[in-house]
Amino acid sequence: MNQYIKRTVRSHWPLLVILGLWFLFSSPYFLKGLVPFPSKYLVTFFAPWNASYGMALKNNAMPDVINQIYPWKTLTIDTWKKGEIPLWNPFSFSGTVHAGNYQTAVFSPFNLLFFILPFIDAWSILILIQPLLAGIFMYFFLKEIHCLNVGSLIGSIGFMFCGFLVTWMSYGTLGFAILFLPIILWSITRYFRTKSFYAYSVGAFSLMCSFFSGHFQISVYVCIVSFFYVLFETIKSKKHKEGIMLLFMLGIGVLLSSPQLLLTYDAFRASVRSASIQIKEIIPWQYIVTFISPDFFGNPVTRNDWFGHYAEWGGYVGIIPLVLSLYGTFFSEKKDKIFFIGLGILSLLLAYLSPLSIALFELRIPVLSTSAASRIIVITSFSLCVLAAFGYEKLLDSWKKREIRKTILFFSCMAIIFASTWVFVLIIKPISSEYLLIARRNLILPSIFTIIGLFVIGIGFFKQKYWVIIASVSLVLLGCIDSYRFASKWMPFDPKEYVYPNTKIISEIKKVIDINRVYGNIGNEVGSYSQISLIEGYDAMYQARYGEFINALSNGIVYQPGPSVVQFDKAARYALPSFQLLGVKYVLHRLSDGNNVWVFPHWLYPDKFVSRYRDEHYELFEYRDVYPKIFLASSYVIKTDKQEIINTLFQKDFDRRNTLVLERKPNIEPVEGDGTIEKINQTPTRMSVKVINAVPKLLFRSETFDQGWNVMIDNKPSPLYRADYDFQAVLVPEGEHVITFYYWPESLTYACVAMLVGFCMLAGVFIINKKK
Repeated sequence: MNQYIKRTVRSHWPLLVILGLWFLFSSPYFLKGLVPFPSKYLVTFFAPWNASYGMALKNNAMPDVINQIYPWKTLTIDTWKKGEIPLWNPFSFSGTVHAGNYQTAVFSPFNLLFFILPFIDAWSILILIQPLLAGIFMYFFLKEIHCLNVGSLIGSIGFMFCGFLVTWMSYGTLGFAILFLPIILWSITRYFRTKSFYAYSVGAFSLMCSFFSGHFQISVYVCIVSFFYVLFETIKSKKHKEGIMLLFMLGIGVLLSSPQLLLTYDAFRASVRSASIQIKEIIPWQYIVTFISPDFFGNPVTRNDWFGHYAEWGGYVGIIPLVLSLYGTFFSEKKDKIFFIGLGILSLLLAYLSPLSIALFELRIPVLSTSAASRIIVITSFSLCVLAAFGYEKLLDSWKKREIRKTILFFSCMAIIFASTWVFVLIIKPISSEYLLIARRNLILPSIFTIIGLFVIGIGFFKQKYWVIIASVSLVLLGCIDSYRFASKWMPFDPKEYVYPNTKIISEIKKVIDINRVYGNIGNEVGSYSQISLIEGYDAMYQARYGEFINALSNGIVYQPGPSVVQFDKAARYALPSFQLLGVKYVLHRLSDGNNVWVFPHWLYPDKFVSRYRDEHYELFEYRDVYPKIFLASSYVIKTDKQEIINTLFQKDFDRRNTLVLERKPNIEPVEGDGTIEKINQTPTRMSVKVINAVPKLLFRSETFDQGWNVMIDNKPSPLYRADYDFQAVLVPEGEHVITFYYWPESLTYACVAMLVGFCMLAGVFIINKKK
């Protein structure tokens, strides 16, 4: 047993280095009790906490973690624990899709962490495990394509702390989507060699995990790269049957991902994003210098960034992996380098301003043409890290063969690159002195790392063998130091006690809100996290129709909403009438805001709003004329044109409380008469009420209309109508009935069938493989 352990350590000691580097990076959590979450940023800049806190903070470049990702994860886990699929979020946009919003990662297997650990600890492990898995998976892939231990380690370190993974790590979505790429390529390579069903199933499930990770664009890149890698390996090995089986494997992975894919497709079609195709986040070529100096244009952490989008445009892999990747590109004799050179160049041209990147938007390809072009830079980084492993292998061969002339030529090229950069900042000076100071300061350390790295490469040519070992160890050490420096500079580790601390005003709102909504200068960091219903929201997948409704409240004109954000116009012409329909019973006012234009002017309507709570920072007002969130109506009008609906709904003599605007005729005519409603229960995806009517009535529900909503009356399906532009209504016959609204899109049923087919196909492959 001891001999086996020794052989294992001797063979896979790089895994220990990866683990050690990861633990060093994660040590603030394990040793100091800090969490990888920008909690200081939360309490310093986000309401209502910013009224009580204020402190210096490290990184304010990740607001989406605070107002989207973490609150969504909270809602996701809470809903799962209640025994429901988290399909709907009733706390933003007056109700919006949740699982269909891809970034919620509702189906991620890593959600199991939250059933084992306390939430904040599960979150911390979720975030921190990304570079560890990326490094391990990359190492296994590089070893599978016969790279040397040292080269595999250098490539793995470069990938686990590349610019993309570092800057997006705190989101816990994009990093997971890309880190499965190397293990998928491992499974492809292993299957070509061994026809192992184990490798085959790992590939299928890894692709599924990527698609479940929370960022569709990155997972599409993973799928496309995997597809072309199968083709490349098929042509190279001439094993066409295995190639066909592996394409079949990718298809199985997609089928297993069907619940996420089909729900997102539905959400995408209804969202504002489906019509939002514009050229965005294409990287200008001057930013290429950040491959050697990531902070050349400054860094948000040090508050001196002045050009570009640091998080979106980062392709840095470290000086040592970059140097070795260039060496491998020019001198390696490995056949596989053709694929990764081509992949690196193609992804670079798609990320940077070029005819290819422009064509991608001109083609109007869904998802790819509606997302940030720059994010494909992670594929460039991945390719560089693979080439770095090839480069080390060739360097070792050059050391052994004493190919000094070739290496001197390479040294000269590297020297020219850095000399040109220094000439730019010291002599040409095309930018202001303030920006040049930033560029010069942030170029010093990469230059030092490069000089030391080239010197280390040089000592490998000494005759004695131990100089090769010293040079190799030094390259690994330099790579570790550089990657740790880069990653730890960006990642915030903050105190647990500042992670959404409770406040008096939040406690009060939760006490009185019931199913009603509150309006004020607060966002999803309060709504989804504290389960307080809001009418505004921030998410690119919000429903376009709801955005049109909120926009139309300003001046009565329907027009296309903007991307990502729905914001209520505080001076809207139809503010108070819309509050009635939206179920806004409470308005939150920060005392220090006074009567400024950025707050709702409740003081203009003293007879409509009454103060219900006040503390040293906030006051909560109740809107007296609000309609119940669920009420009975006795009549309707039919309007199908969007502008006519708004015109009708807000005309002065229109009785919105008793008459609904429908877009199709109900199957029974409602009439005037008595009726009562009793709420039975409500969860994010279901609501049940008891209705007792003397006559047929229309039941209005102030929740965003979506095709995924269904309604049952006494356990029998009933039609659901779109009412008052974008809300829900159902015709309730006379008598006593239980009406149940539940969210289950038809596509989810098809997705479950497709997923089952995927499992059956995988089982079929297992049976065929076993018979052989």
